[in-house]
Amino acid sequence: MKPVVIGVVGAKKSGKTTAIEVLTKELTGRGYRIAAVKHIPERNFTIDREGKDTWRYAQAGARTVIGVSADEVATIEKVHIREFSLKEILARCRESDVVFLEGFRKLAADSNEIYKILITKSAEDAEEAARIFEPVLAFTGPFSTEKLNLKPPYVELFEHAEKLADLIEELVKKKR
Repeated sequence: MKPVVIGVVGAKKSGKTTAIEVLTKELTGRGYRIAAVKHIPERNFTIDREGKDTWRYAQAGARTVIGVSADEVATIEKVHIREFSLKEILARCRESDVVFLEGFRKLAADSNEIYKILITKSAEDAEEAARIFEPVLAFTGPFSTEKLNLKPPYVELFEHAEKLADLIEELVKKKR
C-alpha cells in the first residue's frame, strides 16, 4: 500500500514543524507508521560533518553512505535535488502509512496526489493558499479561517489535534 502523502504548507515560522510534530505524536499513538520529509533550502547543507569517516567516504566518491549506531541508521545519499522526484522520495518511505512533507511548496502546489494542510497567519495568506493548493485537507495555524467561508475546515491544532488526525486517518482507511 502506498502511503498517504500530506504537505504541510505555510510561511516561514508559521508552525509547520510543530504541526507535523503534534500530528506525528497523535497518529503514532494510534499505531500508524509515520515518515517526515523536510526540505532544507540552505546551500551546502549536509548532515555529515567534515572529517568524519562518513564524510570521507563521500569525498572519495561513494554516492550512498550508511552510518549505523546502537539506536539509529542514517543513510546519506549524494544526489542532485533537481534530479530527485517525489516518486523517489516516497520510495524511501514505502513502509509508512503517512508521509508528511515540509518545505516542498512548489512540489505540493503542482501535485494533486499530495493532500495539504495549510498553516495560515492572515486572511490574505489563507485566501492565496486556497487558490494555489489542492486538494486541501484542512487549515490550521495562528489565523482561523472560519469566518472566510473557505471549503476545507479550520482545525485548532493545539486544542483539537485529534480532529485533524481523524481526517488523516480517514484518508489512510480509504487507501486500504
